[in-house]
Amino acid sequence: MHPLVSTQALAERLQRGDARLRLFDATVHLRAAQSGPYRIESGRADYEAAHIPSAAFIDLSEELSDINSALRFTMPKPAQLEAALSAAGLSNGDDCVIYSSTTPMWATRLWWMLRSVGFGAAVLDGGFAKWRAEGRRLVSGSARHAPGRFAAVADARFWASKDEVRRAIGDGAVCTLNALSAAVHAGTSELHYGRKGHIKGSVNLPHASLLAADGCFKPSAELRPAFEAVGALGKARVICYCGGGISATMAALALLLLGHANVAVYDGSMSEWVLDPELPMELGS
Repeated sequence: MHPLVSTQALAERLQRGDARLRLFDATVHLRAAQSGPYRIESGRADYEAAHIPSAAFIDLSEELSDINSALRFTMPKPAQLEAALSAAGLSNGDDCVIYSSTTPMWATRLWWMLRSVGFGAAVLDGGFAKWRAEGRRLVSGSARHAPGRFAAVADARFWASKDEVRRAIGDGAVCTLNALSAAVHAGTSELHYGRKGHIKGSVNLPHASLLAADGCFKPSAELRPAFEAVGALGKARVICYCGGGISATMAALALLLLGHANVAVYDGSMSEWVLDPELPMELGS
């Protein structure tokens, strides 16, 4: 399944009444906080106010985060993931499309999680904002898909651990790529995760730079030189990270569009890295 689906293609599938389609709104909000970089707020209220017909809401921050982890949004163990996705109405034979009403990183996060357990989903290119801007039909209230039967086949290659990221420092075969903003990467922003700067040796390609003005991913002809400029396409493996393994999945999706076959997301990202003062960081670009 191609990782992106257009609003027009989704509209046509909805019009046909595709019984295999499972559409999910995965919106989360990051709100300003007095302590720490942000506080997490579910997007359920936005979903209930207006959503794409047949979409169900799925809660990344609660249902699809490891209940035993001290870090938010950690990838759940297979048993928890299977139970949550089955309850949400997903089965292995379904066609799954995911969108967000804010940044696409919430949709790409779920897309990457599914990809890492052997399930090919798609992200609505341009998301809810593009759908609404085109004047397409919306509904309110809440709906759920009938329960499904989801089985996960986990592949650890899709995730990088703290130890792998540490070993990658100075390894010429690996590109460690920070998807946070240039200011956060350089350490000049007021926003940080406990220590300013970035993982030593990592390069920066902000996730927002991957999108066109309409919120869709830029075409490959524009994405390729950006990834080439930071050296990602010439490396055997790319490890994408951010604050908590969310916006990094936008970079991972873009790399897949460009044909890179060996990409991982550092799930703990800066939220985990900064906790150990022995793990090296740098300031500047």
